[in-house]
Amino acid sequence: MNRVNITPDAVDGIVFWTKNPTPMLPRLGELARYHYYFQFTLNSYAADVEPRMDSKAERIIPAFKRLSDMIGPERVIWRYDPILINENYTAAYHIKYFERLARSLRGYTKKCVFSFIDLYRSTRDGLAEFAVHSPVLEQKSMLAKSIYEIASSYGLVLESCAEDIPLEEYGVAHGRCVDADLLGKISGRRIEAKRDKNQRPACGCAESVDIGMYGTCPSGCRYCYANHSKRNAAQNVARHDPASPLLCGEIGYGDRITERRTPPLRGCRQGNIFS
Repeated sequence: MNRVNITPDAVDGIVFWTKNPTPMLPRLGELARYHYYFQFTLNSYAADVEPRMDSKAERIIPAFKRLSDMIGPERVIWRYDPILINENYTAAYHIKYFERLARSLRGYTKKCVFSFIDLYRSTRDGLAEFAVHSPVLEQKSMLAKSIYEIASSYGLVLESCAEDIPLEEYGVAHGRCVDADLLGKISGRRIEAKRDKNQRPACGCAESVDIGMYGTCPSGCRYCYANHSKRNAAQNVARHDPASPLLCGEIGYGDRITERRTPPLRGCRQGNIFS
């Protein structure tokens, strides 16, 4: 296992992924010395696909707006992904509900990122009963064009996440979830990070250290690639100790801890997005 230095002087910036930031909101003040932004996943799926998500209308959208009010719309990026297609969640369905969500979030975010489902083995297992199929290029292009037009009508930049298909002609750029340029604007310092070579070829993310852990989310979303079983996730959640230096469990006898050296990448100071 690795020990990662997360003191403010050692961290260029933090990217949080969330589907519900409500537990964090009262404690955002503790991050005052850090530069960060959120990738906020908000989809249009019902409880058959996202079985343990709070009500979108009553809880999640208000949480999105509250977070945006606290840190600014530039720092809350809406993720509409992954897009899965079957007889219930058709292209027409996604277009309809993407527009509803875009209308609800108008003014609370500046960018939306989308992707189409990747059917990894764990993803296929979770979606076995849903008869999900991978759309062909023509279907993907049509859907991307439609949601681009909706996004533009609400003042949103639309980007794709790790999609290896050409969508530029529809106005869709290839996105970078870990975006060194955005963190540079937030911090006021240029971050001289290279592209992360450990990611998929179509991924444009900057080099970073992932301090998350698979198999620890209790939400049970059927499309998730990071949870291989509900039982394993429940066990890991039960083992979480806020006082432990580990994300899950405790350091045991004989465990070897390696210091992971991550020198800061920030360069000279420049104007930030709030100046």
